[in-house]
Amino acid sequence: MKISRRQFIGAAAATTAGASLFSFQMLTRLNPAAAADTNAEFQQFRNVCPRNCYDTCGQISFVQNGVLKKVEGDPKHGYTNGKLCVKGYTYTRRVYSPDRIKYPMKQTPRGSGNWTRISWNEAMETVAQKILELKKRYGSTLPICFDKYSGNFGILHYGADGTMSSIGYTTRALGTPCWPAGIDAQTYDFGTLYSNDPEDMVNTKYLILWGQNAAWTAIHSVPFIDQARQRGTKLVVIDPVLTSTASKADLYLQIKPSTDGALALGMARYILDNNWVDWEYARANSVGFDEWIDYLKKNVTLDWAAEKTGVPADIIKEIAREYATSKPASIWVGYGMQRHTNGGQNVRIIDALGVMTGNIGKSGGGVNYGHLETWGFNYNAMVNPAPKGSKGFVGPDGKEGDRNINMNNFAQDVLAQQNPPVKMLWLACRNPGAQDPDTTAIEKMFASMELVVTVDSFFNKTVEMSDIVLPSTTHFENIDVNASYWHYWVGINQMAIKPMYESKSDLEIAMLLATKMNALEPGSCTFPSSGTPEEWLAKEFNPGIYKLLGISDWKELIDSPRKANMPSASWSDGKFRTPSKKIEIHSDTAQKNGLPPLPIWVEEMKAPDKYPIRMITPHPQHALHSQFQNLDWMMAANPEPILEIHPKLAAKYGINENDLVKVFNDLGSITLKAHLTRTTSPEVIVSYEAWYKNSNYNVNYTVKAIPSDMGKQATGNNGLAFHDNFVMIQKA
Repeated sequence: MKISRRQFIGAAAATTAGASLFSFQMLTRLNPAAAADTNAEFQQFRNVCPRNCYDTCGQISFVQNGVLKKVEGDPKHGYTNGKLCVKGYTYTRRVYSPDRIKYPMKQTPRGSGNWTRISWNEAMETVAQKILELKKRYGSTLPICFDKYSGNFGILHYGADGTMSSIGYTTRALGTPCWPAGIDAQTYDFGTLYSNDPEDMVNTKYLILWGQNAAWTAIHSVPFIDQARQRGTKLVVIDPVLTSTASKADLYLQIKPSTDGALALGMARYILDNNWVDWEYARANSVGFDEWIDYLKKNVTLDWAAEKTGVPADIIKEIAREYATSKPASIWVGYGMQRHTNGGQNVRIIDALGVMTGNIGKSGGGVNYGHLETWGFNYNAMVNPAPKGSKGFVGPDGKEGDRNINMNNFAQDVLAQQNPPVKMLWLACRNPGAQDPDTTAIEKMFASMELVVTVDSFFNKTVEMSDIVLPSTTHFENIDVNASYWHYWVGINQMAIKPMYESKSDLEIAMLLATKMNALEPGSCTFPSSGTPEEWLAKEFNPGIYKLLGISDWKELIDSPRKANMPSASWSDGKFRTPSKKIEIHSDTAQKNGLPPLPIWVEEMKAPDKYPIRMITPHPQHALHSQFQNLDWMMAANPEPILEIHPKLAAKYGINENDLVKVFNDLGSITLKAHLTRTTSPEVIVSYEAWYKNSNYNVNYTVKAIPSDMGKQATGNNGLAFHDNFVMIQKA
């Protein structure tokens, strides 16, 4: 394929959000594609975006003379259908960013900004010697703490986990800050996390997006929503913020945060009163349904639900009637909705709403949250035996192993460890400096370490607090395989270009460290020190994955991503994975874990008198957590963070448009520019979490590590109540 410089620049500008903000001079000056030899042939490679996103987009990369010139959507991917989000189209800016970490670097002293280039050999020597010294000093590798999460979801990046398992038993950050309360809720109800194919939304007659801003966070579902609407489907959006998605809805409900369960209960009561209940389905497929019905009769009224949620009773009646009488009807529950102290319980109530109307197991129906059905790889790179003679943490069951701490209270848990204490951190695919709650405690924790090693691509907040940073490859520079937690497609990620500078993948770093450790002390590391990337990738596949994808060899994915052979409607076979094999409206497991056995109302967290304003920190449009916003295109389109504040609330505190506002509580403070808007309510302020280049902005200076109600059953630790954050504001 040949493509002219003019064609490329036109396409790139057209696909960039706020394209009018970018000049052709900017593109030709900074974009490697602008220097393309227009007569040279392009090589094409198949890639998959590995970010923590619903869409896990299929991509085609265009490479000329070894240079990545352009990234487009993969037309063979049936969910993303040849399109990318604005972040996806900026990938050339990420790969060739002048800010990218190019070589192993050492900072002396930590936090000083005094970085010097070192060799990979020196980096591995320093790290290996520290691991062995700590092991000798404390008799185990438990003083080494590993924290990894979602910066790259490629399966081979679990080699970072394998690095730790291969040196001995270590201290591990366990859990997930993203979605655990909702996972537990659906695990209690259905037995596991499993949702309808999002492409199946075209078949719904009524669609509720409950706390889900798909226009920003799952854009490839929007065409399927649009197709459903063209067929007459009504779209309802429930959200505390009038989002881009809400602005396009047929009906938008601005609910009070954390009261979603009360709204669902009010709907359920009205459905019950009008006998729109699918009694046959509910009684045949669930346990505890009649018990829950008794609860509704005795405890729930429409007036109570209206007062609690701020949604007028007539509107509750309208959506209850339409949801119950439109067959099939679908609910998509967003992750922000469960980031409250009662978040999991609210999801359980919404699940019960789906059961009472018979919308579970139906095409076009479901209460959809996510799935992990296509993640059944071997995780070969992750699993390694501890070296002979390793000493670990002895748990209550008497078994010896890793010492697990709470990822969602990371700083405090690390600092609290004794016998032995934590003395070294290894961080990969993770940026706790910008993403964890209680940033002040995070800074204190980093300062207490003897060695901090971070694997990353940019000098972000975590790297700034590290001793050694190891440059990581982008996904265009290594081979991998990626699955989605939303759609049913799985795709191969080819190496499109050679690794830039001296960057290496987590897998390569693991092999380098193993070689160095065993040279210093034979037998001290069990990670294999050889194998091609293709050989490592082949070991991740198994007969079950092959059968699910309808292939016999992973190389078939190079020709096209494949969709898993699963029913479009989850639970359509009626085989639930709970102890009773039915939907458990009454869950004995939840009760054993100290939770209500039924989906009943649990009071939301109330604002303290001293800090009466709730601050919500949702996902941004131009970033994905702490990735992308630092790139030049994103900084041009969205140069600084803002505080969204309702005019009534602003007037109360004498705040005008563009004023600097101090947002604070007893934990900390941030200062940012005000933007007056009626998209939020007078009781709620909004600022989007992200890492801005050359900025100290970090919403987590005010966010406490308050746990949500669920998460431990399925993920090891409860989630975080990010949105139960209460503050005061004043003009700065």
